[in-house]
Amino acid sequence: MKIIPSFSVGTLVRRYKRFLADIETEDGLITVHCPNTGRMLGCSKPGSEVWYSDSANMARKYRHTLEVVRSDTDLVGINTMRANSLFSEALDSGTIKELSDFARIRSEPKTPSNSGRFYFLLGHGCERCFVEVKNVTFCYGGGIGAFPDAVSERALRHVSQLEVALSEGYRAILFFCVQHTGIQRVAFADDIHPQYGTAVRAAVEKGLEVLAYSCSISRDCIELTNQVSVEMGAS
Repeated sequence: MKIIPSFSVGTLVRRYKRFLADIETEDGLITVHCPNTGRMLGCSKPGSEVWYSDSANMARKYRHTLEVVRSDTDLVGINTMRANSLFSEALDSGTIKELSDFARIRSEPKTPSNSGRFYFLLGHGCERCFVEVKNVTFCYGGGIGAFPDAVSERALRHVSQLEVALSEGYRAILFFCVQHTGIQRVAFADDIHPQYGTAVRAAVEKGLEVLAYSCSISRDCIELTNQVSVEMGAS
């Protein structure tokens, strides 16, 4: 994903009201949109270097968007809205080897039960595959990342919907987009939301596939690059 224009650099003053952040820039203090519903554990420390984008849309109340936070020596892409596009580009380029034969049929398809939507419906011949994409930004340390970083009933609901898809003969994949350059393995944050990890493990027993790919991050480009392992055991 090419970033045009390149991200600008600032310093995080604070993140507040969930979707807002104040950033000190060379032109002064600005308030930006923070597109992340989680707690942003480990990547919302005041004084951190941050990168932000400019929509150049003067009609927007907050024309700038918080994109990346530097956590110690690592870069963390906190914009969860980019995860879908990153997956889509990686699918088209053949980066995701497990899905190299599949093509995108529809974005945001309805679930088989019509109770919600997934991010993608893929197809290869007569085979159909539902994909739910999640953005991973929380790192325990030692290269181990975890999802979720907050209790998420929505994420839990998606696991249940993936199980329904499996029961109706579809292939189902839970895909972790790891936007944290310090993460080499992904686990489930059982200390934060134990029901989520339990639900995913039960769904895996029924055929759910869980994949995770890491990202390279620069001010000019973000892209999925390499597969990382997913630890299914309880933490």
